[in-house]
Amino acid sequence: MRSDIFQANNTAQHATQLGITLQHTKCVKACVDGEVYARQGAMIGYRGQFAFEVKSQGLGNLVKRFATGEGVPLMTCRGQGEVWFAHHASDCFLIDLDPGDSLSINGKHILVYEPTLGYDIQMVAGAGAFVGGGLFNCVFRGQGRLAITSHGQPIVVPVSHQQPVFADSDALIGWSSGLQTSIVRTQSFGSMLRGGSGEVAQVRFLGAGFVILQPSEFNFGPTSSK
Repeated sequence: MRSDIFQANNTAQHATQLGITLQHTKCVKACVDGEVYARQGAMIGYRGQFAFEVKSQGLGNLVKRFATGEGVPLMTCRGQGEVWFAHHASDCFLIDLDPGDSLSINGKHILVYEPTLGYDIQMVAGAGAFVGGGLFNCVFRGQGRLAITSHGQPIVVPVSHQQPVFADSDALIGWSSGLQTSIVRTQSFGSMLRGGSGEVAQVRFLGAGFVILQPSEFNFGPTSSK
C-alpha cells in the first residue's frame, strides 16, 4: 500500500524515555509509567495499559470551579505506555517550569501536565466589574512539564514597568504570574449606545514578564469535545 500518509513524520515511533513530548505541532504524546493529568476528552489514542478517571482537584479549587465556572475539567491517565492528546487541532506547545517559577494559564488552554506540578485558581484583579462572571486563571507552580494549546501561532509580548501591555481576554493564553493585572475600559458610553466597537475592556499587565496571546478570539469551551 502506498500513500503520503505513511511518511515517517506521520508515524508514531516508540518512545525512548518517559515524559511529555510533541508528536507534531497539533498533538502531544506522553510516555507514562505512573500517571499524568489531562483535560477531559483530550485523549485521542494510546498503546499500553491505561485507566482514565476524573481527577480530584482539591476542595478549594472544586469550590472555585463551581462558583466561577472557570478552570478546566481534568482526568487522571494512569498506567504504562504511550498516550496521545489533542484538542480541536489547535497548535500545541510545551513549557518547562523550574522551582520558583509561576505561570498563569487560562484553563481552556491546558492540555496535559505532569503530576509534579500543581495549580490554584485565581481571579484577575478588578475583573468582576467588567467581565461577565469574572476572569480566572490557573496558576501553575512546581517543577515539571505542561502542554498548552493555541488557536493559531501564539504571540509572546514582553512586559516592562515602562511599557504595560493590554490584551483582549478572549485572546489571552497566559502570563508570568508576577505581573500586576487590572481591567481598563476603552469604550465610551456613547460608543456603546451606537452599537459598540466590540472592544469594551481589556486586561492591563504591568511589571516585568511576558503575556502569551493567541491570534484569535475564538475560544473552545472547557467541556467541549475534540
